Amino acid sequence: MTRLKRNMRYRLVIPIQRSVHPPEHTARGVAVGLAWGLTPTVGVQMIFVFICWVVARRFIRRDFSLIIALAWTWTTNVITLFPCYYLFYMTGQVMLGRFDDLSGYGEFMKLWDSNVAAESGMGYWEWLWTYTVVLIKGWGLPMLIGCLPWSALGSWAGYVWSLRFVRRYRTNRSRRRAEKGDARAATLDSRG
Repeated sequence: MTRLKRNMRYRLVIPIQRSVHPPEHTARGVAVGLAWGLTPTVGVQMIFVFICWVVARRFIRRDFSLIIALAWTWTTNVITLFPCYYLFYMTGQVMLGRFDDLSGYGEFMKLWDSNVAAESGMGYWEWLWTYTVVLIKGWGLPMLIGCLPWSALGSWAGYVWSLRFVRRYRTNRSRRRAEKGDARAATLDSRG
């Protein structure tokens, strides 16, 4: 677990700390990454982030950190994929008023296993097509609708958190540098 924690810090937190851009620029990157990361589009999330970056940069004139946005799409990964998809599906079922069809996680996974897991040895594009067909036919509308509140809430929370984080980090760093400078000046004065 320590290795995973270290990798998450290295890939997600350190780029936020080292960014030379204004805090809002970094926070927008986190928000866009989470907005796409919390959708059932694993495999193409990074492409969608890149398209958003180009559109935001060229047409809206509201730039964000592409690298940080790409990194934050990894919130849905091999480990979190199925729990997130199940959450999206159940949320969508509730939003559609389908309270009688709230299947358990086991039933949810059986549908996946019967359609995709049996297909081994596929290339990326073939797997992506099979994956897309399973999503649309098996879970389609409920999952698509169910991801929207999580994507919106996650991107908003990510924006607020990262904006506060960057501002606090930079304030603390400036204070430490000032204290270090004061200590050096005091040392030089005492020698002088």
